[in-house]
Amino acid sequence: MDISSIDLLEKVRSYALSSVKSSRYEHCERVGETAMILCELFNVHPWKGYFSGLAHDMCRDMDEKTLLSLAAHDGRPISDVEKQNPLLLHGRAAAVVLFRDFGVDDTDILQAVARHTLGCEKMRPLAKIVFIADKIEPGRPQSTVKYREPFYTMTLNQMCLKVLDEAMEYQKSKGKQTAPQTILFRESVVRELAQENQQGGEK
Repeated sequence: MDISSIDLLEKVRSYALSSVKSSRYEHCERVGETAMILCELFNVHPWKGYFSGLAHDMCRDMDEKTLLSLAAHDGRPISDVEKQNPLLLHGRAAAVVLFRDFGVDDTDILQAVARHTLGCEKMRPLAKIVFIADKIEPGRPQSTVKYREPFYTMTLNQMCLKVLDEAMEYQKSKGKQTAPQTILFRESVVRELAQENQQGGEK
């Protein structure tokens, strides 16, 4: 698969345009554009960032039965949290559609799309970038220029930790529990940050 293929990109764009409401499609575009900027910062292929961002929510408006059916095809168990709220499966569903219907076999892209909602351990750089871009794209209410500015002085894991802590604090304020996958994601980011700090101190 050639991720820089204009034809593939336009096919996925058409799918997203026909599958989600216009405001969500606009969000996908902004996530793609934000991910592309972050990819350039962290030496990740910018097209992968844009493509993953564009595709990440393309199954977001599907009904719960369809989401459960699609997610069941990715070979991973569906957690209790996901069973209770099948909407959380829209990223996994989108990754299945990308692989099955569009021939996307790039594992970085598939992880970035599948895991952008809850995260997981061993998130690759592209997946972290899309996770962050989804939360800080300019259409988000809190995402002013002033809000985004400090992010661009951070490492990728520092960005991840900030976004995760804000998301978990928001869930707590709404009386919601953080999903186990997200807790594991945060723990892995903290471990990676500790290693980075240790390596920095040894230089």
